[in-house]
Amino acid sequence: MQQLDSPAIDPTSIFEYFRGSYGTELLTAAVAHFDLFGRLAQQPRTLVELQTDLNLAERSAIVLTTALRAMGLLTKDSAGKFELTPLAAEHLVRGTEFDVGSYLSLAATSPGVIEMVERLRTNRPAGLGGDEGGAAFIYRDGMKSAMEQTQLAEHFTLALSGRAKNVAPVLAQQVPLNDATTLLDVGGGTGIYSIAFLKANPQLQAIVFDRPEVLKTAERFANDYGVADRLQLQSGDMFADPLPAADVILLSNILHDWDVAECQTLIQRSVKSLNPGGRLIIHDVLLNDELDGPLPIALYSAALFSFTEGRAYSAKEYNTWLTEAGLRPQSPVPTLIHCHAIVAGQAG
Repeated sequence: MQQLDSPAIDPTSIFEYFRGSYGTELLTAAVAHFDLFGRLAQQPRTLVELQTDLNLAERSAIVLTTALRAMGLLTKDSAGKFELTPLAAEHLVRGTEFDVGSYLSLAATSPGVIEMVERLRTNRPAGLGGDEGGAAFIYRDGMKSAMEQTQLAEHFTLALSGRAKNVAPVLAQQVPLNDATTLLDVGGGTGIYSIAFLKANPQLQAIVFDRPEVLKTAERFANDYGVADRLQLQSGDMFADPLPAADVILLSNILHDWDVAECQTLIQRSVKSLNPGGRLIIHDVLLNDELDGPLPIALYSAALFSFTEGRAYSAKEYNTWLTEAGLRPQSPVPTLIHCHAIVAGQAG
């Protein structure tokens, strides 16, 4: 039987290096394809005005401006309009004496930049096998998804479990569930987060709710870690099928796959399945409340944007949705690799 322990060394820096390429792609796109700095040099603009000027959807505009703010190239004035920082004004406006935009534009036709521009302009994730209607990491009814194909589902699920194995034991330590008897892990993938909670809480029973092909891997993990007798696997569509009732419902690295409306729907559906006195845990990365960084999360947001229908969100955004759903969120608790847990109990 395998153990599930916290890592001896924090691997966060590895993930930061891995996601660094998104900074190059977003910055080059802003300079060479959208002339964003030239536009703002003429006059400050609100997010909506930028969306109109650049013909971008809100999600695309937020991903782009958040990264540029985190790089120290954009800021907001007292009226809430985006304007250039001194760094950007001196070096990223075409025709100025110290303009380096032409240098950055050498990468304008690189495959990564072209792909990022396409994602920004269409506001759609990269397709599966060239199909613009599909996606690798997410599933929704009518969508062509790797999570519906046995070999691809196993490949992607195991790949995503690499981070989860590092983070899950820390989450289980940071968020005690000693007073709960049932945990529902929505979109739980390999079940690693449920397994960590089961290891830390002997009284606990857990349900992993996900797609049938994904649950094949979760079943193997449950046996490997010796918790198969306490871990139930239930297949379904989290947007359409009834969610099982539970004392605690976990949304771990799930909401960042979806746009705002879907996030609100998943939170509301989860709240309806909570037992009296229950609580909902959102476990995810967090942007600053002002959507101006931190840079590693802004770049991770670009990665999410490229492969899912979501992005990274802030604690402020999550807390707003939780409160609207009738919950009372607590302060975020850090876990590992930039993740935080927001525990929200029923108000009243």
